Amino acid sequence: MSEILEKISGIVWGNGLIFLLLATGVYYTIKLRFIQLRMLPMLMKKNSEKVSDGGLSQLKTFCMSLGTAMGTGNITGVASAIAIGGPGAVFWMWVSAFFGMAVVYAENTLGARYRTGSCKGSIAYIRNGLGSRGLAAAFAVFCIFAALGMGGMVQVNSFAESIPGCTNMGKIIIAAASFVLIFSVTGGGASRIGSTAQFLLPLVTLGYSAAALAVIVKHSYNIIPVFSEIITDAFSFQPIVGGVGGFVVSRAVSAGIRRGIFSNEAGLGSSPLLHSAASGSVMKTQGTWSMLEVFVDTFVCCTLTALVILTSRKESINSVFATVFGALSSPFLTVSLGILAFCTVIGWYFCGESAFAYVFGDGHKRIFTLIFSVTAASGAVISASDVWTLSDIFNGLMAFPNILALLLLSKKVGKE
Repeated sequence: MSEILEKISGIVWGNGLIFLLLATGVYYTIKLRFIQLRMLPMLMKKNSEKVSDGGLSQLKTFCMSLGTAMGTGNITGVASAIAIGGPGAVFWMWVSAFFGMAVVYAENTLGARYRTGSCKGSIAYIRNGLGSRGLAAAFAVFCIFAALGMGGMVQVNSFAESIPGCTNMGKIIIAAASFVLIFSVTGGGASRIGSTAQFLLPLVTLGYSAAALAVIVKHSYNIIPVFSEIITDAFSFQPIVGGVGGFVVSRAVSAGIRRGIFSNEAGLGSSPLLHSAASGSVMKTQGTWSMLEVFVDTFVCCTLTALVILTSRKESINSVFATVFGALSSPFLTVSLGILAFCTVIGWYFCGESAFAYVFGDGHKRIFTLIFSVTAASGAVISASDVWTLSDIFNGLMAFPNILALLLLSKKVGKE
């Protein structure tokens, strides 16, 4: 079964999808005249918008969406990308994030334009923009399964696996505690999810960034050589023993771009679902705020992790932080992973709930809350290898109807 799932995942996340996502980013970057470079002026101009209809504020939707994108992958995923693709993968991670900023701008602009009632975000522009009930329903189903797997079970499993490093807490206790926390927050709807993310995410982001900077400063003598390695490795075309050089280049490109896409989720359709919780009075600015999320997620947090690993010349994240914090590194990373995982879980819950409401109606949201909480908590006690693969498949499948809609509705996307 595992081999079959791996083959399917390889097909879904093959070079075709990676190229499609990157090409869409390049297209929108040109169409919107490199709108990424005007992100900060646009935010400064429109940061005075006020909530007027009971929806969430800009800050709450920003934190909720950013928390969903960051997750545990910003720590462990970056280390994996470097291990697979070398230092050059970091450069291509930046490239994917830069073009991804244009994609999320387009996603959220279309989401604001076409949302109606329970038809929100990417579902709204697929259903109301393209006029395709079938594609909208397919996207919603893919999203529900991705939320249950990648957004819930996998995140709790990643956190549970890090627990033995600093405590002997049993997996049953972790699962029970996870259920209580997840159910209590998600049961409060978008408002409680947004408030929780607004409280937790700045704390963990600032704490992790400060710790990472401390490690980088300690190994500051390696900063210039590391940036040189990143650029050199990204464009290294020297033939090595029968053409291995070309393989190294392609591996760096693949690992970096894939890591960037997995991290910021640009093009998958999750961002506009999260931003659909925003107040109608600030909805038109969500495209700009979503670009800031990709910037913070990849250019700030993922880059800090990459520099921590590369400047310290260590392979293990825990051993890297141990060079500065000693025995405290393991508890610090466990807490950081736990908060990041929790923010991802509650954010993905909202994506799944929005999709579930579209398919089954608003009256069944409470059922989804229970199903999601139980499924996510079970990640603490089961092996998640196949769940990881299955979740990857549904996550990738979300991209196909979403990218199709983005390309066919491109004329409806303009600068705010």
